Amino acid sequence: MTAATLPTEHSARANLNDPYALGRGHGHGHGGGGREATGHGEGGPASKRIIVSYGFWIYLLSDIVMFSAFFAAYAVLAKQTAGGPTGPEIFGRGRVAIETLCLLLSSYTCGLGSIAAARRDVAGTLRWLAATGVLGLVFLGIEIQEFAELIADGAGPQRSAFLSSFFALVGLHGLHVAVGLLWLATMMAQIRVKGFRANIQRRLTCFNLFWHALDIIWVGVFSIVYLLGSLG
Repeated sequence: MTAATLPTEHSARANLNDPYALGRGHGHGHGGGGREATGHGEGGPASKRIIVSYGFWIYLLSDIVMFSAFFAAYAVLAKQTAGGPTGPEIFGRGRVAIETLCLLLSSYTCGLGSIAAARRDVAGTLRWLAATGVLGLVFLGIEIQEFAELIADGAGPQRSAFLSSFFALVGLHGLHVAVGLLWLATMMAQIRVKGFRANIQRRLTCFNLFWHALDIIWVGVFSIVYLLGSLG
């Protein structure tokens, strides 16, 4: 054996022991007699479900940045009432308490739907997703009613900077809930017709992340806008 061949043989042995070596995952997955790469420290790409979930997390982070800007605008403009109605005059604790209860319960039923989907229980998944949708509709209906009453009483978004920021922040969250309900109805139809295909499971995972994120944002809205706002 010549000295020139030693580095080559040494490199070959190192590649066999290195799970991240180029071509290791593919070589072992196609006729190499070893395990196929799964993306968990064995070379090769991650599964599509992990990639999709990671990408959706990035979207959620961008959405949270947008909501942060609306929260900041509300914090700056909360006292700019221009002689119009203030928070304690327009915020009803009873109504917002029902809204909060509905949305938090919908997060719970959404989680139960995810558990049923993991068991491949179509009936159970549809049942819990339907409960999530009903609670979301109740929440959205109460919010629309609140907006309609405020506008009828002359406290619309054009009345003051405070009300403009209020309608913008709460309305943005309500718009997300409406989109989530449309997404939910689509998912239920797909599960009923096609079952738990891989692409449908990925979409359901993304929906669960989206819905739970809306609940977290609502906790901020409830605390900063309604709870602190009703105290003056």
